[in-house]
Amino acid sequence: KRSFNVSSFGSGTHCKLPGPTPEEPNIYSFDSSYDDMYNDLIKKDRTLYLFSCYYDCSLIALKLPNRNRRIKSKPERFQDCDDKHDCVISCDERVYDQVVEDFENRGNVDGTPVHLINLSIMDNQEEATIGAVLICELCQQIEECQDLDDNIEDIIREFEEKNKRTLYHHVAFY
Repeated sequence: KRSFNVSSFGSGTHCKLPGPTPEEPNIYSFDSSYDDMYNDLIKKDRTLYLFSCYYDCSLIALKLPNRNRRIKSKPERFQDCDDKHDCVISCDERVYDQVVEDFENRGNVDGTPVHLINLSIMDNQEEATIGAVLICELCQQIEECQDLDDNIEDIIREFEEKNKRTLYHHVAFY
């Protein structure tokens, strides 16, 4: 919506969507299509996923595959992507660590820098909405920057001061 060139990835070994309880997530492989996930959730418990909303997430379980299937057929795993990005922004420290580890395992192939940034966002609808606005703000600052490599530290410092949120930042290389 904001004209950014964005890709979305998972980083684990499988996809997790909220289940009947926080301890019982719905788990799918990265080969599962969003259509299959959506239909599976409806088949498992139509009432739960259409009309109930425990801790904000049962409806999210349906919203995610429903929204995403309009964008692409199935989820993608970051570690399997060969595309180059200027920045990779994660919303969870565990995911950030997985991305950093992936770049360390790939090794420096051609020396192209990539900025890895984490803004931790709690897994609920309210925080996700606030986080989306903050990430758009951060992306706008990055987009407007003339020299990202030279200015990223200032962008991060200003963002942290303004929003009272801590960002993790690491420079990796392709």
